[in-house]
Amino acid sequence: MRFLRQHHISFKNALSGLKWAFTTQPNFRVHFSLAFLAVLLAFILSVSYLEMTILILTIAFCLGIEMVNTSIEAMTDLITTKWASQAKIAKDVAAGMMLLTAFGSVIVAMFIFLPKIWRLLS
Repeated sequence: MRFLRQHHISFKNALSGLKWAFTTQPNFRVHFSLAFLAVLLAFILSVSYLEMTILILTIAFCLGIEMVNTSIEAMTDLITTKWASQAKIAKDVAAGMMLLTAFGSVIVAMFIFLPKIWRLLS
């Protein structure tokens, strides 16, 4: 029973983190909205199960990286409120990680959606 209670608390804390990210972070909401539109488009275009799996994993990865970026920024602000070159590096690299992930997700979306859109248009 203790095992289940501990996991229940962990799950509750994780949901709290998701809620916090969604309610306080504009970039997370933007990424979530784009992810919702991508899934909607996937249903409209009848993507395959494999393509949908890739899309869902890409979305989960991107949203997770956005949360890691936010965590790094929050921890950096907790450690120091003064400008420091190391803090700037931490924040810039975290933001770069998110940018790289976003570029990758756009490429995945292009591979999945463009052939289907071209087929519809031709």
